[in-house]
Amino acid sequence: MPKTSELQGLIGQEVGVSKWFEITQARIDAFADCTEDHQFIHVDPEAAKKTPFGGTIAHGFLTLSLASAMSYDAVAPLDGVVMGVNYGFDKLRFLAPVPAGSRVRGRFKLLSAEDKGGGRWLLKHELTVEIEGGDKPALIAEWLGMQMVGG
Repeated sequence: MPKTSELQGLIGQEVGVSKWFEITQARIDAFADCTEDHQFIHVDPEAAKKTPFGGTIAHGFLTLSLASAMSYDAVAPLDGVVMGVNYGFDKLRFLAPVPAGSRVRGRFKLLSAEDKGGGRWLLKHELTVEIEGGDKPALIAEWLGMQMVGG
């Protein structure tokens, strides 16, 4: 767990890489049910074979939704953190489709750390979600998180 006094020295550095997460068709189908997004490219393997994707692909938002699990796996919270909250994104781009049956993982680079006072730290990470064996990442985002550090 890094101390707040160490944050400035970590800016620009990779601070974690998550484990691989499997993107099964069952996971894609469950996400479709949860979000009510049943577009055929996600849930109909036969119809999706006829597209340039050659099969079903994960929803971009499914890939993005795994960011929290990737972060928990890869990035140590600040020393003394009481809680953290998602603060949003400054930038988000979906760059490559994630085929059903593939695996993804997150790489985190600390871009900035801002002391907001009262024990609140606004951290910005560059998140790159890689597709195992892929030429391009699934997505790149600048993700903001607020961590509250107790006294």
